[in-house]
Amino acid sequence: MRNSPLKAFAGKANSQGLSPSALKAKRERDGRAARTPVRMAKKAENQRIGQRSDSDLHHTKSGTVKRTSIAYNRATHTRGEVKT
Repeated sequence: MRNSPLKAFAGKANSQGLSPSALKAKRERDGRAARTPVRMAKKAENQRIGQRSDSDLHHTKSGTVKRTSIAYNRATHTRGEVKT
C-alpha cells in the first residue's frame, strides 16, 4: 500500500472521517433509504432497462428514464437541474 491512492484513508473507518457512532448511524439511515418501496421500484426499473458501460440512465423530471451519455447525465448542475 506504499503507493496506493487509498493511503490517505489508512487508519480511518471511512473516507468521510466519521466517528464510529456517526458511521453506524449513517449506515442505518442509508440502509433504510435503500429499502423504501419507491427506491426499490426505481432500482428494479433500472435493472430491467439494464446499465451499460458506455451510457447512463437519466431520470427526467416527468419520471421517465432515458439513456444518455455519461458526461451529459453527470453535469446536471450546469443545467440547473439540481438544487444546491
